[in-house]
Amino acid sequence: MPLVHPLPPNHDEETKKLAAFFNETLGFCPNSVLTMQHRPAISKAFINLNMAVMENKGNVTSALKRMIGWVSSNVTGCRYCQAHTIRAAERYDAAQEQLDNIWDYKTHPAFSAAERIALDFSVAATLVPNAVTEDIKSELYKYWTAGDIVEMLGVISLFGYLNRWNDSMGTVVEEGAIESAEKYLGKAGWEVGKHQ
Repeated sequence: MPLVHPLPPNHDEETKKLAAFFNETLGFCPNSVLTMQHRPAISKAFINLNMAVMENKGNVTSALKRMIGWVSSNVTGCRYCQAHTIRAAERYDAAQEQLDNIWDYKTHPAFSAAERIALDFSVAATLVPNAVTEDIKSELYKYWTAGDIVEMLGVISLFGYLNRWNDSMGTVVEEGAIESAEKYLGKAGWEVGKHQ
């Protein structure tokens, strides 16, 4: 049962217009955003931040950004965000083999060296205490520009907020996100948990 129940999608007209962004990424407006509407300034600021972070300005693809978000959410244990990020990666045409083997990104041949270091960066930047080292920095710069790294850390930081929000709220996972999570993450033990 959620800590705070979401409000209807039409509660705040400005949030509703901005939230159309999520119809592309997820196919629905997330319950997390509907809950943020209790304070519309938060829901609007969050959607604008999400759009800015997920905009592609360099070499980091939409699919990789969602996988970076998944890895970060996996580190924190937020099942709500794990479901959302795997669904969004699927909708942004992540390779089938990557979706099927996301748990094994470190060793599976479907992931390139550039993708592996991006995902390792996600793990290191998510950990508390932070584990970003000179070695990670050095590996990142073999494949990515400073702007690309800023985009990646933007995703990791955005999911730091979302992981805390959704795990604390016990946000209910939407049916479409459950379907994607069960399809790609279920074999490794993903379950709805408190997000039902």
